[in-house]
Amino acid sequence: MKKKVLFVCIHNSARSQMAEELLRKLAGDRFEVESAGLEPGKLNPMVVDALKEEGIDITGKQTKAAFDLFKMGRQYSYVITVCDEASAERCPVFPGLSQRLHWSFTDPSKFQGTDKDKLAKVLAVKGEIKGALKEWLQKNP
Repeated sequence: MKKKVLFVCIHNSARSQMAEELLRKLAGDRFEVESAGLEPGKLNPMVVDALKEEGIDITGKQTKAAFDLFKMGRQYSYVITVCDEASAERCPVFPGLSQRLHWSFTDPSKFQGTDKDKLAKVLAVKGEIKGALKEWLQKNP
């Protein structure tokens, strides 16, 4: 049976979306993956472009609220926050025996500069997330 993983960030617009899709690509045979936000926003178009480089198309995907999943009684093996520490504290405690992890990544919604500059920074964050996932997968075969 697949272990369930939930990635949470502020808006579910960038970091948690990338983590969800990258884990699904790397180990979708072992994990059932979702993502959600504390205050769901709109999907970051730079993230859509960054994931296309991985062969993943999330065009038109909707963001989700972590509290909606909580209210539905969803249970996860792992709840992984990918936002800053203070925001991670606001994440609901899901029922069941979930393990909470915190991986802090820079928020792409705060990136400044040209579209090219912002995309380069989003690609860097995607690389950091992918690296963290690969390291975590080695420890959780």
